[in-house]
Amino acid sequence: MSAGLTRQELYDKIRASSKEEVILEEMVRLGFWAKNESVPSVPETFIRKEGELRRELNELLSEQARYRNKQQVLTDMRKARMAAAKAKRAETKKRNEEKRLQRAAAWKEEKEKTIVYLGEDVSAGLNKTTSDAEQLQKFGLPLLNDGAQLAAAMGISLGKLRFLAFNRKVGTVSHYKRFYLPKKSGGRRLISAPMPQLKAAQYWVLENILYKVPNSESAHGFVPGKSIVTNASNHVGQEVVINIDLKDFFPTIEYKRVKGLFIKLGYSEQIATILGLLCTEPEVDQVALDGKEYFVANTPRHLPQGAPGSPAITNLICYGLDKRFEGLAKRFGYTYSRYADDMTFSTKGEAADKIGQLLWSVKQVVKEEGFHLHPDKLKVMRKGDKREVTGIVVNDKLSLDRETLRKFRALLHQIDKTGLANKQWGNGNIISSVEGFANYVAMVKPEAGRQLKDKIKVLFNREDIKAQARAMMSGAAVNGAGSTGSIGGAAAKDEHIPKKEDGNWWDVV
Repeated sequence: MSAGLTRQELYDKIRASSKEEVILEEMVRLGFWAKNESVPSVPETFIRKEGELRRELNELLSEQARYRNKQQVLTDMRKARMAAAKAKRAETKKRNEEKRLQRAAAWKEEKEKTIVYLGEDVSAGLNKTTSDAEQLQKFGLPLLNDGAQLAAAMGISLGKLRFLAFNRKVGTVSHYKRFYLPKKSGGRRLISAPMPQLKAAQYWVLENILYKVPNSESAHGFVPGKSIVTNASNHVGQEVVINIDLKDFFPTIEYKRVKGLFIKLGYSEQIATILGLLCTEPEVDQVALDGKEYFVANTPRHLPQGAPGSPAITNLICYGLDKRFEGLAKRFGYTYSRYADDMTFSTKGEAADKIGQLLWSVKQVVKEEGFHLHPDKLKVMRKGDKREVTGIVVNDKLSLDRETLRKFRALLHQIDKTGLANKQWGNGNIISSVEGFANYVAMVKPEAGRQLKDKIKVLFNREDIKAQARAMMSGAAVNGAGSTGSIGGAAAKDEHIPKKEDGNWWDVV
């Protein structure tokens, strides 16, 4: 028996060829058949040829038997195709996974070097990273081409810059603290005060970019070296003073407009996008779901009231508006100035008869510049009226309303006699409101303001007033001389308003 083969294996081997070929192979293996490798003998050749033919015949017979069953043939062909397709899918899946891993690694590496995505609807132009060096040099602005350079200039990481600028429609974090302040005309004004990290970034933008770009000569609000006094002084002694107010001033200036401003200054679209996102924010709804708080945007991104850069941005965006109004003023013989969203025209003589023409033209310009006039705040003051500009009387000289000053002095007298209990000035905290008004008086009338500030200093240095002030800051009831009560009537009514942020919205900046 062939070495190493079982009986069944030997039978299978004989059936695969022939008995003679198997015997021949064994005889050759055992040395009983003279083996001539170069010239085989005739019997050996016949035997081997017979074995080959028999194997071919067996294969043909097997194939013939298989083809007799058509259903089996189709099943075998289908199985073969499915096996081939499965193998191909596995290979494709493996190849796609390798590509995915390569893309993920490249994306991670790219994100470490630059900003490629900042959220939905704002990321289209982030691949444009070439700024206009000549235009930037014209304004003396820092040359920045991409987010990496901006982050380095700000002294923060690229990841931190991406986090601060990312546009979230729904998020679990908010970069702003929101609260309300009461308006003089009624209602409430939303204040969005940035958190420290974003606030620092906005101050960098303000000091290194916005303050370096010149404003129009007519702008007086939030311009270094100018104030409500410089604004009002333009209109002293005029016979007609017209005050105009823009409605929803800050919400009207949306993200695309702010981004366009930075592009116009010379920055690449990537830098302009990042700066525009840093300086704008949508209003949000706070929603609780499954024990977690979410901030859901309900308006487009716009300039927030309370951010340090917002007033300066409005001045630059209103540059064209100011120039057009300056042209109108010159055409009709008027003087023009603007403090934030408060615009004033004034004149005397024959030009006073052209008020209707001026106002019609003003309305057209305001509409074309993308703003809206506040219908309830258009005020025309003529000769014989008390004419005011940003709260300052400008009839013959810069002065303050006498009745208001009288009431303020009466308040100080009441504080001197009975303490802080149940005292109120304006809509804010009594202490900060009194000090703020004294500073305001000092701006307009330095000597009168100095006297009021000295008197306030003496009052607030008294031990009983200090004790009442500390009680007010802690929220406890304040007892004055002969009177008890909570902290100021109006303040007590507005308990939803955080007391530390009371006052005008610009005091928060």
